[in-house]
Amino acid sequence: MEALNESAQFNFSLPHNFGKRPTDWALSVILVIMLLTIMLLLGCTMEFSKIKVHFWKPKGLAIALVAQYGVMPLTAFALGKVFQLNNVEALAILICGCSPGGNLSNVFTLAMKGDMNLSIVMTTCSTFFALGMMPLLLYIYSRGIYDGTLKDKVPYGGIIISLILILIPCTIGIILKSKRPQYVRYVTKGGMILLLLCSVAVVVLSVLNVGKSILFVMTPHLLATSSLMPFIGFLLGYILSALFCLNRRCRRTVSMETGCQNIQLCSTILNVTFPPEVIGPLFFFPLLYMIFQLGEGLLLIAIFRCYEKIKPSKHKTEMIYKADTTEETIPTALGNGTHKGEACPPYTA
Repeated sequence: MEALNESAQFNFSLPHNFGKRPTDWALSVILVIMLLTIMLLLGCTMEFSKIKVHFWKPKGLAIALVAQYGVMPLTAFALGKVFQLNNVEALAILICGCSPGGNLSNVFTLAMKGDMNLSIVMTTCSTFFALGMMPLLLYIYSRGIYDGTLKDKVPYGGIIISLILILIPCTIGIILKSKRPQYVRYVTKGGMILLLLCSVAVVVLSVLNVGKSILFVMTPHLLATSSLMPFIGFLLGYILSALFCLNRRCRRTVSMETGCQNIQLCSTILNVTFPPEVIGPLFFFPLLYMIFQLGEGLLLIAIFRCYEKIKPSKHKTEMIYKADTTEETIPTALGNGTHKGEACPPYTA
């Protein structure tokens, strides 16, 4: 395979002063506020005692890490071969596949009624292990695609900041739930309102910042790759956890964690590694991937919620069974002239 520096350069330029405009800074600030708020709200659903269980019995955590750093990089590499992507495209997708789990998986896990304690532990550990796993995986899979070294391009500072943005608000939420549980409902309501307002602002600012530039990356093979990657991650994460006999809540958690990647880290690596004339419109590939993982995650949540409504719960089934049993025993008791707990009085002349 020809090296990256032999590939044809793109006739492409980013929007003027991209990344340094007021709208770019505003979007970055709002995203940080959203992340802090989400982690605080998720922390309010967690307990220290349940978190310790996952560290003392790390079966689910180990399976999640294998799925994250085994399934996703291999999937990205395989898709690059199947769709015969050029070196630049294959490398952009590979960087996405080698990134740790993203915070979107925590929100999806909550919506899928998964194990929130396991989800946060998984996100934290996968981000921590990214300090060593990302350079190793990029070195292994990028050989023959990129002549330079990518290990120096890994944003270690960004990874550490991601850890801080996860751990601090989550810890505050856990402490709030254990020490002042009466305030949790007010924090939750206020946080949801703030997230709604921030979501609207993010959509508006994203359209203003990116505009039509993302259309350049919407080629058929890149659309297919970015749609298949999260789907394969969700599917294989669930299958792998099912093979190791995790319960259904943990299976859904591992599935969400595997399919969701940290897109911010991927964008940072692409930005610091390649100039715009080399990476071209593929600079926006992480954004395209995020759109598909968000859409597919929401679709899975909708399917799960519909399934829950259609299929009666175990508790409801037991209640129906007990009611049917009671209805059968009452006529028998009345036919014998007795009630449950009563004996027939002896006949006296």
